[in-house]
Amino acid sequence: MFRWIIIIFSFGICVNVVADINLTSLDKNGIKLWEPKIFSGESLYTLKVYRDRPALKAVSNATASGLVLKKKIDLSETPYVSWSWLIEKTLFPLDERSKKGDDFVMRLYVVIDGGFMFWKTLSLNYVWSSNQEKDLVWDNPFAGSNVKMMSIRGKDSKTGKWYDEQRNVYKDLIQVFGDKGSADANRDAYGVIDVIAIMTDTDNSGKEAESYYGDIIFSAS
Repeated sequence: MFRWIIIIFSFGICVNVVADINLTSLDKNGIKLWEPKIFSGESLYTLKVYRDRPALKAVSNATASGLVLKKKIDLSETPYVSWSWLIEKTLFPLDERSKKGDDFVMRLYVVIDGGFMFWKTLSLNYVWSSNQEKDLVWDNPFAGSNVKMMSIRGKDSKTGKWYDEQRNVYKDLIQVFGDKGSADANRDAYGVIDVIAIMTDTDNSGKEAESYYGDIIFSAS
């Protein structure tokens, strides 16, 4: 079920509880519902238990391919995304703001599909940056201002360690693409995402990367 609603009646009060949406369910091979997307050579994604956690291992050797899930997520109900990730090797030195250096050991991104109005298609990439500071935002060097990069982890983050993350996707979209001026306008522009994807890529730099993704979960809080 996309969501599970429990309706509790107590003293005339109706409470709606929206369950978490686990998009990967790695311990049950839920990642099989994700489709490969190949850009330049194929990165390898395999399931395994790594450092005591179910994980999706990603290996890239001068390749760029990811896994994509086409699924509408209503951010008015589940605006938060949580995930965990771990890397074993950084991409150093690399200017990730340049076309030559637009490679990341790990990235998780959400997409608002503009359809025929392609200029309205927006993508926010949560990235593990090997060389930038944490908490920076910049335009993708290939796609421009419609694709934003946000460094959730930066050059001081440790290898071989699981990090647990949570972001309010709805607020991040407003922050990086601009407030539309009213709550209704923001909901119209950013209220629903259409695609979620992950990718470990090293095609521009020709380097190697090994990383691990944990479950990706959307929730109300």
